[in-house]
Amino acid sequence: MFETASALRGRVSLVERGFAHVLLENEERNATYRPGDLPVTGDWVLLDPSGFRIETIEPRRTQLVRKKAGRETAPQTLAANFDVLFIVTGLDNDYNTRRLERYLIAGWESGARPVIVLNKADLHADPPAALRETRGVACGVDVLAVSAHTGEGFQQFTPYLRDGATVAFVGSSGVGKSTLANRLLNREWQRTAAVRTGDDRGRHTTTGRHLVAAPEGWMLIDTPGVREFQPWSDGEGLDAAFQDVSELAAQCRFRDCRHEGEPGCAVRDSLDDERLASYRKLRREIAYLERSVDKRAALEEKRRWKAIHKSMRNLPKDGFGSVG
Repeated sequence: MFETASALRGRVSLVERGFAHVLLENEERNATYRPGDLPVTGDWVLLDPSGFRIETIEPRRTQLVRKKAGRETAPQTLAANFDVLFIVTGLDNDYNTRRLERYLIAGWESGARPVIVLNKADLHADPPAALRETRGVACGVDVLAVSAHTGEGFQQFTPYLRDGATVAFVGSSGVGKSTLANRLLNREWQRTAAVRTGDDRGRHTTTGRHLVAAPEGWMLIDTPGVREFQPWSDGEGLDAAFQDVSELAAQCRFRDCRHEGEPGCAVRDSLDDERLASYRKLRREIAYLERSVDKRAALEEKRRWKAIHKSMRNLPKDGFGSVG
């Protein structure tokens, strides 16, 4: 974070309606931004020092993107410029390998290093078994079993928290992301709330996406609990998250095998039924997303040309003179 000849460079720590909190070298300032040019937590930005307005959002090195919640087919960027994405789940009733697969796709698409964190290990009857099950779908991704309550396993975070690094947390509500952040930062910067008994569903305690600096020189992005998560993917994240499918597919009899009913399908013969069903479902979702995006792009192009043709009809017949 530094001052250039004509602008201040800083990093977005929180975005609110109409303005963003920006960390500068020695202070934090509120800065406005242009409509339609929305910054996200973790962005590096250039500010106009006279009015503290964000003039430029620098290209994002990494970013966590999902499909916007609801029916709209559009991307939503949740955080930017992090080195490690900690995908947090709880070893209680929240644990769901199918949900982890969704987060892993987004993790691989982000450009950062995904790491799975199994929190609440103190509540699980057999943490080693949970580790084995998770590694079965993690395809080489590191898996940490920890307890934010007791501190068990926290030494495993050390290699990722190097000076200058930024780590981000993502996961469902109630998995303990804020409690993990508080213990890692060694202070209660984020209020936490108890999980409801009976269904292990948590209440949102993080109300925005916050970037926080640790005294040791690394930074942490905490995000609110996500109830609906569809990764925004072009298919590369799917291939990375399901490397076992990609490797087995190379052994199929037919090169264009879709692993659904073709003879000589190595994927169907070798893969667990639930994992294969999950792969097929996610592949259909991503294909639908791509078709929807193509349709939207085609509609926008049609509107653009319609506007061009309309403006051409308003031109003088000889092509000279003013229009008005």
